[in-house]
Amino acid sequence: MMDCNDSHALLSGEHLIYAITIPLSTSIILANLVIILGIAWNRQLHNTTNYFFLSLLVADLCTGVALPFIPLMGLNRELSFSSCLVAHVFPNFLFLAFLFNLVMVHYERYVCIVDPLHYNNLWMHRSFPLALLVVWAPPLLYASLPAFGWNNWTGADWSGCCASSQNLTSLSNCSATKTTCCSYRRVFHNAFIYLEVYGLVLPAILTIAGMTGHVLWITRGQLKDICRLHRSVERGSQASDREQRLNLRYTRCLVAVSLTFLACWVPYLIYMHVCIAFLISDTKWSSTTHIVLSCTGIGSMAVVPLVLGLANRQYTEPACKLLQKLRDRWRRRMQGSEEVAV
Repeated sequence: MMDCNDSHALLSGEHLIYAITIPLSTSIILANLVIILGIAWNRQLHNTTNYFFLSLLVADLCTGVALPFIPLMGLNRELSFSSCLVAHVFPNFLFLAFLFNLVMVHYERYVCIVDPLHYNNLWMHRSFPLALLVVWAPPLLYASLPAFGWNNWTGADWSGCCASSQNLTSLSNCSATKTTCCSYRRVFHNAFIYLEVYGLVLPAILTIAGMTGHVLWITRGQLKDICRLHRSVERGSQASDREQRLNLRYTRCLVAVSLTFLACWVPYLIYMHVCIAFLISDTKWSSTTHIVLSCTGIGSMAVVPLVLGLANRQYTEPACKLLQKLRDRWRRRMQGSEEVAV
């Protein structure tokens, strides 16, 4: 971590954060808007299942907006007490809301596969507003705990710019604004960070991984049953072309899920445990390392809903049709201009 008085390091760190996060944040926002508009335009997708996914997309969109501000938590900046709380509490709330929505979407689809007969009788379907309250209210309450006093803030912490003032006028102005050296160590208590990481984030990720693994295991069993029935009907001992295609499709699905987990979740898990390791050891580490790890970890995790959405043709069909219309108009204009030129 850097000192508040090191303005050159602060500026270089901010420039690096914006250089990494702005393109990634723009891509996440645009991709979410495409999928959201696809769900809004297709009336066949107006059901509870897609409403849960729409809530996840909104949370992911907000995470994309807040993405440039999350790595800034690792930099020590001169901010007032209220501005420092907002700069740390609000992005943390959006991240936790995104994670809660992601767990809810996976759970809803998991029950649909594991217990399809009781799927429509789920409490989430009977009381959709309550389900939305569950995925948005607890993250807001937990993220707001530092604003209610669970922080490392003391009365002597706002001495950042006041200590460097040389005259009475600048000293009085600084005292009026009460600018402080804002850092995540003063906003978040160590117990708060441990509880969030090992009580909320890590169990949520393991729950998602467990549900995904169980679904793949069930799918594998169903595939074996289908192949067994197919052989009994065909009265053959060797695998037919249809069985081979089914096995190949399952293999592709397994590879896609594994690669998605490795590309989207592993970078964030590495970033999370590296941060905890440095927090426990209480050692200073390079701001560049923190910036790269945080941008890569948070950005890769925010891509998960986009993978789920872009893989469904129903969500992307309106955007594809719009692009096709624009392409056809462009071709007609080009052909017309060529005919006029001839």
